[in-house]
Amino acid sequence: MKVLKFGGTSVGSPQRMQDVSRLITQDETTRFVVLSAMSGTTNTLVEIADYLYKKNPEGANTILNRLEQTYAEHVEKLYSTEATKAKTRTFLHEEFDYLRSFTKVHFTSFEEKVILAQGEIISTNMVVNYLQECGVKALLINALDIIRTDKNSEPDMNYIKEKVTKALEANPGYQIYVTQGFICRNAYGEIDNLLRGGSDYTACLVGAAIGAEEIQIWTDIDGMHNNDPRFVEHTEPVRQLYFEEAAELAYFGAKILHPTCIQPAKFARVPVRLLNTMDPTAPGTIINNDFQRGTIKAVAARDGNICIQINSSRMLLAYGFLRKVFEIFETYKTSIDMVCTSEVGVSVTIDNRSHLQDIVNELKKYGTVAVEEDMCIVCVVGDLASDNVGFESKAIQALKDIPVRMISYGGSPHNISFVVKAGDKKRTLQALSLALF
Repeated sequence: MKVLKFGGTSVGSPQRMQDVSRLITQDETTRFVVLSAMSGTTNTLVEIADYLYKKNPEGANTILNRLEQTYAEHVEKLYSTEATKAKTRTFLHEEFDYLRSFTKVHFTSFEEKVILAQGEIISTNMVVNYLQECGVKALLINALDIIRTDKNSEPDMNYIKEKVTKALEANPGYQIYVTQGFICRNAYGEIDNLLRGGSDYTACLVGAAIGAEEIQIWTDIDGMHNNDPRFVEHTEPVRQLYFEEAAELAYFGAKILHPTCIQPAKFARVPVRLLNTMDPTAPGTIINNDFQRGTIKAVAARDGNICIQINSSRMLLAYGFLRKVFEIFETYKTSIDMVCTSEVGVSVTIDNRSHLQDIVNELKKYGTVAVEEDMCIVCVVGDLASDNVGFESKAIQALKDIPVRMISYGGSPHNISFVVKAGDKKRTLQALSLALF
């Protein structure tokens, strides 16, 4: 069985829902389908929640009425039989009455998560109704019954495997199984969400739980490209990536995937394929455990970084210095992305500035601190192991005319990273593309 995930854009209109339905039923193969909310719906639900936080139920109801009218129009365009239209209207009427009930209660983060879950619940019900109208044997499995996180807010894989397996065994003979992406229950049974990677994460969790033949992530672009097409001409899709390479690219700027969401698939040895809903015949990108030696796969960049340099003559030969520095970042729950050290100093990058001034004040106890904002991390991903001579020097040579603030190499055999000023991002990407591809 294959697991297919479709994002909000892929189900963003009645026509797109029909296109996706045709795509997943193009043959008799059994498929497990994960759907996001229709594009724009989650943002609207966030806006409704914001009005309720501000104790403005009238504002929330105005937005709710507008959203309900939009869905009423979708019903007329999506379905052809009056019976399915009536069934879906009844469902939507109950859904929006439920959403309006939150305008009369004390509103907290718990109620907000319940509201945000309704986008996926609506889209999956609408698609399953359409599939059934078309004569497809389709079943909706509620994600709130099969996806749960533990007390550390991490997916409870044993629970997920047990519940998904039982759901499939209890309902044999269906061609299409559909569930919601993004939403889940937490360890206390409350409605919650997966945050990182959202629906992609759900697809990988389900795929790992059932040992799927393949997990397919359908988006609106043809796989992962070897550079950013917004800044570099003639980029090409990367046809194959090792799991670690894909994670590096996702972490350092390739927006098509969240870096953590493919981990369940990696550990279960289930390949992940990135495909284009707008061009279903394109081969896309396959991510698996096959490592291709001697190749550079792609370049990615991430904006909004801050470079912090701590210099201290007291650091020379002093043990414990780095521990003290890193404990400051830990205290303020701020992750460090890159680290470079010398005998008298250490430079780090962060992308969270919420506690920047507090961190700087603490660091000044141990040395002189300099801060550079508006920096960009550019990473080159591929076979960059030390015995693969020449690739790292080729990347460095490509940037001979660009001021590089930091270089990180050796922390991973798949990545060499550079920190440059944001204003130099475009020509850095172009120079690397010219030299490497």
